[in-house]
Amino acid sequence: MTESTELHTLVTLTFYHLKLAVITRPEMEIGRYHWMYRSSRPHRYHHVPAVRGNVSPLGIQGCFECCIKCLGGVPYASLVATILCFSGVALFCGCGHVALTGTVSILEQHFSTTASDHALLSEVIQLMQYVIYGIASFFFLYGIILLAEGFYTTSAVKELHGEFKTTACGRCISGMFVFLTYVLGVAWLGVFGFSAVPVFMFYNIWSTCEVIKSLQINMTVPGDQICVDIRQYGIIPWNAVPGKACGPILENICNTNEFYMSYHLFIVACAGAGATVIALIHFLMILSSNWAYLKDASKMQAYQDIKAKEEQELQDIQSRSKEQLNSYT
Repeated sequence: MTESTELHTLVTLTFYHLKLAVITRPEMEIGRYHWMYRSSRPHRYHHVPAVRGNVSPLGIQGCFECCIKCLGGVPYASLVATILCFSGVALFCGCGHVALTGTVSILEQHFSTTASDHALLSEVIQLMQYVIYGIASFFFLYGIILLAEGFYTTSAVKELHGEFKTTACGRCISGMFVFLTYVLGVAWLGVFGFSAVPVFMFYNIWSTCEVIKSLQINMTVPGDQICVDIRQYGIIPWNAVPGKACGPILENICNTNEFYMSYHLFIVACAGAGATVIALIHFLMILSSNWAYLKDASKMQAYQDIKAKEEQELQDIQSRSKEQLNSYT
């Protein structure tokens, strides 16, 4: 009875061990190899074929492969958006600063000869120039930060199965950038609309000068009756002297270098503001996509942790069953 009981216990433990054993794919490949080549020696070496390129037989990557890998981790979308943002902000700030200076000079010389009449306007323009300095500095730093965030997110997605781990803080920072970029995009829409106002004013003056020139050629109506009154735009008070320019005086204003440069610089500044709006919209799409990638990466990491824990528990069960089986045998 004792021998039959031990034999029954041994058979039961063997069946339990086979039931718990999990054969992985590498083990299956090794078993298939030994089954097909039973006469092969365990320490038999084979000739390693030559590998093309800069990759060595040991799998070490060369310079070309390393460069390709590094280029694969560059966030090209964020890079294009950063270049567009820098270009737009530089055009808006640089051209806008020079155009505002030329506008003050034109007003002082032709439309408001008394300094007290345009004192408030001069202070506002000076304040706007200081604001331009701040905008340029802020967006220079903000663009670099967004580009760095693009590199961070790209690395998180590319190396999801490696040692890199996305954190809740990283996802929170990405979400904060999405909100901040949205607010800045709405604000720059207002800046773009505001920058179109001086373009409209200068265009009206320029078109009036063209009308005066055409009337002088056709000799239909005297050009002295056609005037431009700057006071109606509200930038100088109604008691400003002279406040308006008519006929040949207006034509001379349009022919000055200050008017020509200010008009075209305001156009370029408006285009730069539009380019900045497009860049911020591009950034907003990129940040939203990156935030979704990080969210999926965090879920994948949680799944991998659970899977690794289950595999470890299964290995522990296998090792305990082997130990019990060895003890009985």
